[in-house]
Amino acid sequence: MNRQPEIATAFAGVATAFQHKPELGIGTQTSVTTIVDGLLCDVREGEWTLSVDMPEAAGGSGTAPTPGVFGRAALGSCLALTYMMWASKEGINIQKLEVEVQADFDEGAIFGTSDADPGYSEVRYCVKIQSEADEADIVRLLDRADRHSPYRDVFARPQQLIRQIEITTPD
Repeated sequence: MNRQPEIATAFAGVATAFQHKPELGIGTQTSVTTIVDGLLCDVREGEWTLSVDMPEAAGGSGTAPTPGVFGRAALGSCLALTYMMWASKEGINIQKLEVEVQADFDEGAIFGTSDADPGYSEVRYCVKIQSEADEADIVRLLDRADRHSPYRDVFARPQQLIRQIEITTPD
């Protein structure tokens, strides 16, 4: 079932609300990550709970995806959703959309055996679209949507990162 008309209607409704009351779009979300056992973590945000772990070779139990899986998934899914939202808004019919994310890294950095930065050295993404629309229209759509993708922005632009510490003693 093609849900693009429904997506376009929702997009227009939210955009109109934000135009009239921009403060509706401003907010803060909080997730809480708790070590459950060894390196296995539960991440809670609202009604959602996700599990994160490390492979057995790194001391984890290998029972859940690593943080890297979720980071790459955040970028790929945000791009895919933003492309589909903007395609729907602009009336470009998409039959299939896929975003492949590739990230290069040196895992030695996390273990202190490499002088490389512990994050990615390069991130690439490939957008695969099946559509009858004109190629130039699709490229314009992707360019426009890229400018509005939150996680593309997070990956492309340095963010301010502030650490706070709370230390307690056991009762």
